[in-house]
Amino acid sequence: MIALTKTLKYVCIGRITLRNQLAYVVDFLVRSLFLLLILYIFLQLWQTTFAGEGAASIAGYSFRQLMWYLIVTESMTLACPSLCTRLEEEVKSGDVAFKLVRPVNFIAFHYVEYMSEVAVRFCVNVILGGMLGLLVLGPPDDMTGFLWLPLTALGGFTLNFMLNMVVALSAFWVEETRGLEFVYNKFLFTVGGMLMPIELFPESLQRIVRWLPLQGIVYTPAKTAVAFEAVRLAGMLMAQAGWIVIFACVALLVYRRGVKKLNVNGG
Repeated sequence: MIALTKTLKYVCIGRITLRNQLAYVVDFLVRSLFLLLILYIFLQLWQTTFAGEGAASIAGYSFRQLMWYLIVTESMTLACPSLCTRLEEEVKSGDVAFKLVRPVNFIAFHYVEYMSEVAVRFCVNVILGGMLGLLVLGPPDDMTGFLWLPLTALGGFTLNFMLNMVVALSAFWVEETRGLEFVYNKFLFTVGGMLMPIELFPESLQRIVRWLPLQGIVYTPAKTAVAFEAVRLAGMLMAQAGWIVIFACVALLVYRRGVKKLNVNGG
């Protein structure tokens, strides 16, 4: 009964956040036009690249696969709100003190808010990106991998939240965390596989990148969607889950130490 009551609290938080986000769907649609611009630029870039190579595929990816890969990665990346900005403002204004005394877990509260906002943004991005893909590229060669996209995207967003939360919680010490977030995002864009699949990296870099947690955020969902391999699916999902557990523990440890050192500068 107690567990059910606790669960219902977070369900209500998610429902309220979702309702608030749905009130601004038009704003998200306008903002998502940037996604179409990015995809158009990548479309021209990779068309030129494939024409220059004179090959039907590069590193095992056809032109259509590569563009659908980018539709997935860009849709996920642009769906993620800035957690560092949110926590940084809470610490600076003193609002964090009120959230710490609420009868909800601080990290779980932000996770539910984060995922509710992500759900709306991701759906809008996927619809717009998917429409562009169907009009310009046609449907993907194999839809099997896209059936797994909700699950792999959930894991990717959760892992991204945990990594961002570790960075954001450093606001308890340094207050200004956007610089750290900027560096983290650049790693995600490059070695995280957002701009291109890991298979296109040099072999030596591939060996390093495959041991990093960043590949589980956007590379795993996009790779599964456009180049589905049933034999690798279980391993990729387990890797995602393992990194989520590890960084959830790290975030909890940083949070507990941060609360002890918290010095509210406002509010």
